[in-house]
Amino acid sequence: MSYPFEHGDETLWDAGYSSGRLYHALAQGAAGSLDVPSGLTHTPRGSCAVDREVFQAFTGRLYDLYASTRNEMLRELGHSVLVTSLVLLDRAGGRIAVSPRDTANLDEAKARLARTMAV
Repeated sequence: MSYPFEHGDETLWDAGYSSGRLYHALAQGAAGSLDVPSGLTHTPRGSCAVDREVFQAFTGRLYDLYASTRNEMLRELGHSVLVTSLVLLDRAGGRIAVSPRDTANLDEAKARLARTMAV
């Protein structure tokens, strides 16, 4: 059983049920903590619809928190949600601005994770 993340008619990630639901829950929690909507909506079909513009704003805020804190625990807690979000955002055709000091590390983490995220 899967939990696909879809933008319009395009599947961005055909996640396994458990991993997809966990990421969705973590993203919703992060969005609540940031006081912004995530742009992710559970559908009656058992998938997750991605509103690219709202999701891009959420991912940008998540990155801003990641980039601005010196709290190592906060950075680590947000890292997996951020990297997964960046992969999904790339696949949806969206982008956020990333500081040059973070670009190489995040690009490497995205590439590594994207290989495991079936489309």
